Formats: sequence, C-alpha cells, structure tokens
Amino acid sequence: MTNKKYDKLSVEISKTGNLTTEDLENIQNYFMPVSGARNAVLEEQDKIPKYLYFINSGYMRLFYFDELGAEQTTFLCTETSFIASFSSLINQTKAIENVACITDCELLKISYVDAKQLVGKSEIFKNFFLKMFEKSISSAAIRANDLALLNAEQRYLKTLAQQPDFIQNIPLQYIASFLGIKPQSLSRIRKKVIK
Repeated sequence: MTNKKYDKLSVEISKTGNLTTEDLENIQNYFMPVSGARNAVLEEQDKIPKYLYFINSGYMRLFYFDELGAEQTTFLCTETSFIASFSSLINQTKAIENVACITDCELLKISYVDAKQLVGKSEIFKNFFLKMFEKSISSAAIRANDLALLNAEQRYLKTLAQQPDFIQNIPLQYIASFLGIKPQSLSRIRKKVIK
C-alpha cells in the first residue's frame, strides 16, 4: 500500500527511469516525513549538515549571516524541489548556510548516510541524486551570473517570469536579499513594473 506523502517524490525520481516495486519501498523506507514550522531553521550554519530535504508543500530558503549579522538569502524554492547546503552536505563540512522554512512545510528528509546507502543499492537513485546535485550547482552558477550581468530590474523580471509564485508567497525582504538588492529598491522596481 502506497503512502500519498511519497507521491510527488516518486514522480520526480521516476523522471530518471522506471521505478520498481523495490525502488518505491526504498523511498518509503529511507525518506522520513517531517513538518517544518514557518521560520524554523532545520539545519544551521557552521554545523555539518545531516539531511537532504524534499519539499512536498511550502516554501524554503538557504541563507547565511554576513559579518554584520544581516541575513543574506542565497536560494529560494518550493514544492517538488530539494534543499540542503549542498556542497557542505556532499563533503560533510561545516555548512555556510542555514536551511529554513519560509512557510509551514511538509517535507521528506533523508540523511546523508542513508542517501549514500541508497545510491549504492540502485542505479536509478544514483542517477537521480547525480542529476539533483548537478542542478544545484547549475542554479548557483546561474544566480552568480545574474548578479554579475543583470541589473536589479532585470533580475526581478526574470524571477517574476520564471517563478511568479515566489513574488506572491515569499516575503519581499527574502526576495530582495536573493536578488542582491535592498527591500526599498525592490519596492521601487515593483511599482515601476506594475504601472
């Protein structure tokens, strides 16, 4: 009997290949359902990350505290996405970012140790995790390029085009931080774009 909590994750993994009954059982055995409250920090900066999270519902972010103690958001995501301080998780080094819920979230989490076990058991999971980590590296590279090459308004318009739900569901201060601008600047850009 399948558990509906695993449906979205199964769909995402099945994009890599056909899932066997054993694969579906492994998903339920290795991924643990957890709830994350609004604003909860699930993994902390300067600690070795333990888990990779799959978002069934809700919005999450990665952020760090800069030298002035201000929060800097580096990654935003919503359902059917994975989130972790990826490079720190893979290398099992101290995280440079916090993993936090923006809204109440329903999640599935897998420990680093269990993910390694699963990769050793199954070619589908091996390919899936490889693609997921490649995607995270690509996202970070695209964001770095956008910050370097696009102006603030262009970055906002790109986010609006690609992730309109972010603008409606994520507090503006997080979006502004992710775009590398002050909240006041974002407000001015939004007013200009809405006209």
